[in-house]
Amino acid sequence: MDLSQFEADNSVSCRLTSPIPETCKTEDCCLGIDEAGRGPVLGPMVYGICFCPVSRKEQLKELKVADSKTLREDQRESLFLKLDEAKNFVGWALQILSPNTISTSMLQRTKYNLNALSHDAAIGLVQYALDSGVQLKEVFVDTVGPAAKYQETLSKRFPGVEVTVRPKADSLFPIVSAASICAKTWTRTTALDTRTVSFYPKTKSWLLRHLDPVFGYPQFVRFSWSTAQTLLESKAVPVHWDDDEEDGDKAAARQNNTSMLSYFSRGDSSGSNTHTHRFFTERKLQNLSSL
Repeated sequence: MDLSQFEADNSVSCRLTSPIPETCKTEDCCLGIDEAGRGPVLGPMVYGICFCPVSRKEQLKELKVADSKTLREDQRESLFLKLDEAKNFVGWALQILSPNTISTSMLQRTKYNLNALSHDAAIGLVQYALDSGVQLKEVFVDTVGPAAKYQETLSKRFPGVEVTVRPKADSLFPIVSAASICAKTWTRTTALDTRTVSFYPKTKSWLLRHLDPVFGYPQFVRFSWSTAQTLLESKAVPVHWDDDEEDGDKAAARQNNTSMLSYFSRGDSSGSNTHTHRFFTERKLQNLSSL
């Protein structure tokens, strides 16, 4: 698998794809979707699709694809090679959501949460397959959330395609198992050896070792995860940002501010509720009525 696109700049998301088999452009096809790397504080989250003609599902079973969570790493890699070699009837694509993309989305002023990010990644991959000429008739999706609502959303988005969303779909449908293998195989080939940080105590130890007190963490870390935020707050140098939003206590304290309508009323609007901007108070600047 060619990782050069992501390795050139791992701060941005990217898409990796296989060639589209010609048979997938002429025959009705099924497509599976699965993800890898949702929970860890380190590394990207990867969404994967795998597709093949409906008439060749049995050949996919012959490759002995199975739920990737039940396979050893070497078994996953071996099966991915088999899928990649079956390029005459099997295609795949991966959407790599970088840690920077995930953190920026979750920390921006208008929150873009992980579920929305995941759903959009899945929709984007299905649309990619359609735009590439794949004759999609069936889509199978693994989900960790409410399946019915997600299925309804996808069915409306892709009319004419039969959508099935199921928990543990990677153990029910071979095409989803194949997508899971593609996603998890890529995750294991990233620059950081995830086997050394697979368990929480080791992850926390890695985070402590690589924490710079001023610059924080490299972009391989998801800054929006509470694990990283807690360590930054307790171990790193405190930073004050002038454009920080007020926290909950300060915002609540300002609930008694003067109403906007009061500025249009007769009488004195310079009462005790008038507040001086933080810029002036921090620099101890005051208004002068005379020199």
